[in-house]
Amino acid sequence: MDFGSFLKAPEIKVKVVTYRDIFQDKAMIENRFGEDYRDRSAVIKLDPADFKQLSIKKGDTVVLKNSFGTIVVRAEESGYEPSHRGIAYMPNSPWSNMLVSDETGGTGIPKFKDISATVTSAKGEKVTEIGF
Repeated sequence: MDFGSFLKAPEIKVKVVTYRDIFQDKAMIENRFGEDYRDRSAVIKLDPADFKQLSIKKGDTVVLKNSFGTIVVRAEESGYEPSHRGIAYMPNSPWSNMLVSDETGGTGIPKFKDISATVTSAKGEKVTEIGF
């Protein structure tokens, strides 16, 4: 019996900030349904200390979850200095949009820069498929 399967994977809370990426935009123009666009869009950039706490390595998949949605994306280290534990970065994409509230507070604009979510290892699950 594998007793490790009963242990809950480490989980952290993060604030996700979305951003535009010129290379992602180029991939979208070339082929919105292509692998290059997915590889540049279905990603979250985390602080190295958050990587350590989650017991993951670069390229592993992680589950992001909040009350608006659940997605699986690839994890990368942000490389940003100074340390920013608990702050994560994702390109604007269908994957990050799955975590955005439809509540706009009367402004008509969703809170793309203020997404709260939990992150845990996806233990080898594939990136969430997005149907266009």
